[in-house]
Amino acid sequence: MKFSLAIASLLVLPFAAAAPTCSLKSSSAASVATPTSTSTATPPGSTSTPTNPGNGSVAMAWFANWHTDYTVANITWSGFNRISYFGAITSADGTAIITVSDSSPSGPVTFVAAAKQNNVFPVLTIGGWDGSIYFSSSISTSSNRTTFVQSIVSMVNKYGFQGVEFDWEYPGSTNGLSCNTESPQDTANLLLMLQELKTALPTVSLSAATPVKPWNDASGNPSTDLTSFAKVLDYVEIMNYDVYGDTFSKVVGPNSPLDDSCAAAADQTGSATSAVKSWTAAGFSAKQIVLGVPSYGHGYSISQSAAVQANTLAAYPSFNTNNPVTGDSWDAAGPDACGISQPASGDFNFWGLIAGGFLNEDGSVASGMTYRFDNCSQTPYVYNPNTQVMVAYDNAQSFTAKGNFIKQAGLAGFALWEMGGDYNNILLNAINGAISGSS
Repeated sequence: MKFSLAIASLLVLPFAAAAPTCSLKSSSAASVATPTSTSTATPPGSTSTPTNPGNGSVAMAWFANWHTDYTVANITWSGFNRISYFGAITSADGTAIITVSDSSPSGPVTFVAAAKQNNVFPVLTIGGWDGSIYFSSSISTSSNRTTFVQSIVSMVNKYGFQGVEFDWEYPGSTNGLSCNTESPQDTANLLLMLQELKTALPTVSLSAATPVKPWNDASGNPSTDLTSFAKVLDYVEIMNYDVYGDTFSKVVGPNSPLDDSCAAAADQTGSATSAVKSWTAAGFSAKQIVLGVPSYGHGYSISQSAAVQANTLAAYPSFNTNNPVTGDSWDAAGPDACGISQPASGDFNFWGLIAGGFLNEDGSVASGMTYRFDNCSQTPYVYNPNTQVMVAYDNAQSFTAKGNFIKQAGLAGFALWEMGGDYNNILLNAINGAISGSS
């Protein structure tokens, strides 16, 4: 999950130790390392009619509350039946808090009122990459858990959220922020907290955004039995994105692979297919699994000789790690929540690929770009030979494939990161159409 530089800067002030961002997001302007273009694509209000969610499935998105150019007023409610307010963070005093004021255009009061007016289920997300710092310490003892639970109950009662979602990155793991509190008992303590919260809020939906592998057990390995979690959580939303990225990978790979079993063994790092197998084996039914899907892609700096081979884009090529790419106008470098300087994420939202000249406004590949659709991962790549930037992303074809997978596997639905990343509902319509059978 993502978190913003704006939020990260707030975290540094009240907390002695905050933490880095997985993929920095900011509404501040940033130079775009992409082709020049006359396109005026921005995070748009919809001009097309979204396809409705299919067959009663979950059609969800996360709304990031830090963008000044994409507020509650810009949300496309049609086509979704569940939107999560992102969100609340863990704090040093052991409570969960919302960092945006109630009076903000993206504040919780405005969000919940608009969601209910549009007959969309409002959910509160707690955590995120920067917001998970104090999860472990906040639930480490019975007393701490009660304090933490009471703070959540207070927010739910105050604002009228109908669901609470936990995005802990990550229980019992060093793969999260460098300054996260951590314990081998994190997953066990998470269950105890959820059970206490369910008792306190019996009619409120509980869910969790998860990595592609089940949460670690006390030995540091993926858990093999999470049946007790399946009894207290309505859904888990598997975050099947950032499987490859320019800040942590050595080669250009798919951001959100549908499958990787057909790739070389060294490139089988996780996919929707393997994630669903792991989580169902651990005790969740398919109908309790929501597939997380991205409206953004990762950009990489890569020479033309390495990127293009035999007149097509190379699979898993090496890239220039010393030349980080700046993505669209929501991307920027800056200090993370620990106060440590971080490069830009290189992320391009779908609208950012259009604004940057990679794609045309209908989502097709722009003239002069080189394109490849990988049949194994079922995801596309686009390359600009002038700027030498390659982007691994998702388009209507890959979202249709993901929608078909959700339908065929009997999953609960999808969750989009993030609300505002699409352009003219191209991605939303593709996945809803596939699930409903209208495409």
